[in-house]
Parts: sequence; C-alpha cells; structure tokens
Amino acid sequence: MSEVIATLKKDYIYNLMVKEKRQDGRGFKDFRDIKLETNIITKAEGSAKITLGDTQILVGVKLQIGTPFPDSPDEGVIITNLELNPIASPDFEPGPPKEEAIEMARVVDRGIRESGAIDLKKLCVAVGESVWTVFIDVHVLNDEGNIIDASCFAAIAALMTTIVPNKQQGIGENVSLAMREIPLGVTLAKIGSKLMVDPSLDEEAICETKLTIVSSSDGSVAGMQKMGSVPLTEAEVLEAIDLAREKATELRELYLEGLLRKG
Repeated sequence: MSEVIATLKKDYIYNLMVKEKRQDGRGFKDFRDIKLETNIITKAEGSAKITLGDTQILVGVKLQIGTPFPDSPDEGVIITNLELNPIASPDFEPGPPKEEAIEMARVVDRGIRESGAIDLKKLCVAVGESVWTVFIDVHVLNDEGNIIDASCFAAIAALMTTIVPNKQQGIGENVSLAMREIPLGVTLAKIGSKLMVDPSLDEEAICETKLTIVSSSDGSVAGMQKMGSVPLTEAEVLEAIDLAREKATELRELYLEGLLRKG
C-alpha cells in the first residue's frame, strides 16, 4: 500500500511540473525560504546554520597549524568534510562517509578553492614550515532536498565569520579570515524540457538529472557537478549557467554581502 501511495505522489508531482507548477506553489526560478544564523558554535573559529525550506545544514570551521603542501609552501590548506547524519534521513546510515557524502564535500570544496574565496597566502606562518589549515565540517541535520546548495551557502557564511586565532599560537593579534570571493552553488533539476532551481526532496526523487553550478561574484564558474543519467544539451547547460548566476547574485545581495562588510 505504501508503495502505491508513493507512486501516486510521484505521478502527481511530475504532472504538476510538466504543467510548470510545483507542489509547494513556487515558481521554477524560486528558492524556498532561507534562514541564516552565524556564530552559533562557541568552540569553532566560525560557524553558520542554514534552514532552506525544511533542509537544515550546520557548518563549523576550525583552524589548526599544520604543514603546507610541497607545491604551495606559502599557502594555507583547506580540508572539507561532509556528514550525512542518520538523524537527517532514514536513508543515511552511520559509519564512514559514503560516496554521496564525499561527492558533495568535493563540490563544496571545489567551489571555495577554485574561486579563490580564501586568500591562502595570508594563512602562511613560516614558508615551507607551517601554515594554518582550515577545516570545514558540514553536518546535514535534516534532508528535505538540495543539500549541496545549502552546504555551499552555509560553508561560505561560516568562513565569512571565521577568526584566525593567532593569539593562541603567539604569532600576533586575531584577525578575520581573509576572504576574496563569495562562491555559491545553485542546483537545477531537469523535468521534461524544463529546468527548476532548488529541488525539494520529492522533486529530486523524480527529476531526470541535476546540475549544480558554483559561481563567483563576477559570474565566473568555479565548479560544476552533474548527477543523473539523462544528458543535457549545450543550450540547456548555457541556460542553467545563466540562471545559476542570476540566483547566486540574488542570494549574495540578500544574505551574505552584509557579512563581508562587517568583516
């Protein structure tokens, strides 16, 4: 009986979307309501929690002195982890990170790294010897769809509130983490011939394919990730890029540029 109900629900949602309607009444270009909270983990150097519809993501940032990579002796290091906590969904299992979590962490990491969001040279303590390592830990608290966009959003917000704890190491005054960019991910789901932003969990279950595009403030693409077996045409990819840039700009102006000014 439960399988029949699930099938009927999927058919209902799909038929709505074919008619360019969505179950929650949003337009195809509309994100769900967003609530952003920062500096909520007292033991972290930076933190943020985002509620995107009913999806909840918590990000904590910790900094530790470590050794630089041999090919970048004067630059800090970024390490990003993402946990799909079992409390967030019955589909998530305890234990080591699964392939899906690793893939999502890479998308978040790539957007931050490739956009040059952090000025890594300012995290150098002694060239070739010691640098600050930035640990970005993403925790999924509740999954109601579009984990990647919410994770990208919360991660960059947490970084924008991060303080480098120089005093703890006796190397000067504490300073704000040097941020140069605000990359944001926007995921588009394809249903039939249509693209929609911010798919809910139900929409993700029936969409043919998803494309996440991480763009910087200047519109440059810092990362892309496609999920699903259905191919996209060149025209669809270009349409997706334009829409992702548009929505990312809106989100920055509404929620994040104020954090940068405060920093």
